Amino acid sequence: VQLQASGGGLAQIGGSLRLACEVSGRTDNLNALAWYRQAPGKQRELVAAVTSGGSTNYADAVKGRFTISRDSAKNTVYLQMNSLKPEDTAVYYCRVSRTGIDYWGQGTQVTVSS
Repeated sequence: VQLQASGGGLAQIGGSLRLACEVSGRTDNLNALAWYRQAPGKQRELVAAVTSGGSTNYADAVKGRFTISRDSAKNTVYLQMNSLKPEDTAVYYCRVSRTGIDYWGQGTQVTVSS
């Protein structure tokens, strides 16, 4: 299973970015898809997750601003990030679970600045 994340970059405060993560290889039996982030000097934290059934959950810090979605036909998970804040600056990683094993993407940098 391979994950390829894209869509990071520089955004202004209050701006938007959309991240995408395409899963390739063994794409059968994919379970939860999730986005994590890690800021400098901090632990990696869960941002949002979506189950195979479409249920979602979000970190309190991003509720109402970020939206996670998945396109099962394209084996892709998205993270729409609106109303960005400087504290959203981090490397964002996608993760997928399959048959009890977690797979991670390479990370994409998101920088929010004025």
